[in-house]
Amino acid sequence: MKKSKLFFGLGALAIVGALLVAADHIDAPGSMGTTADIADYYAFEPSEGSNNTVFAVDLQSNVLPDLAYGTFDENILTEINIDTDGDLVEDLVIQAIPRDGKMYFFGPAVPSSTGTSSEVLVGSPLGSVDISAETAIVETTTDGVSLFAGPRQDAFFFDFFQFNAVIGGMAPEGFKPAGNPMSTDDDDTTGVDTFDGANTMSIVVELPNSLLGETTAQNALGLTVYKTWVTTNAKQ
Repeated sequence: MKKSKLFFGLGALAIVGALLVAADHIDAPGSMGTTADIADYYAFEPSEGSNNTVFAVDLQSNVLPDLAYGTFDENILTEINIDTDGDLVEDLVIQAIPRDGKMYFFGPAVPSSTGTSSEVLVGSPLGSVDISAETAIVETTTDGVSLFAGPRQDAFFFDFFQFNAVIGGMAPEGFKPAGNPMSTDDDDTTGVDTFDGANTMSIVVELPNSLLGETTAQNALGLTVYKTWVTTNAKQ
């Protein structure tokens, strides 16, 4: 099944061992409001000294709790790209695609092509998990891979009303904009999380580093790392 990257999002270059966040809520009109829209991307070790890496992709931000869950678009392939030699070209990919209430994962494996097109790596299955609704479902494979797909609380903290006031030059120190519907107290210096109570549609993979192989990529500090970013591809 051939995929063409009609929707593209660069999440972040991520350093294993450090949490990386790239806020990118609400993309271009063609992807906005769908699971082609990349909100945030995280790559980190679950604990200090761990031999595992967690990749977490948040899609379609601002999903309110009273909306239907499990709305991953079956025409969208989510691809975690991993660069092991520092040339910013993917050497391995992990893929996720939904079908009939389940999320199917493939890889990590060498992609059939790099850049703007991808094929589902059906010959390299990683596992599958039921797409969660109100109750989180995590599937752990015999290889020690843990998989999740479903709604999660938006981890991005942002005071939208104070931001607009600052941009408009109306927010001196300690000022909270009047009429902020999210305000719950009288402390003018307290930040308000505008996204509190909203969800994203999340895809999470935790796997042993042994499945990712060796890496020669280095960060700005000279540390050996995996460099990674996420893309979404629409079915052609």
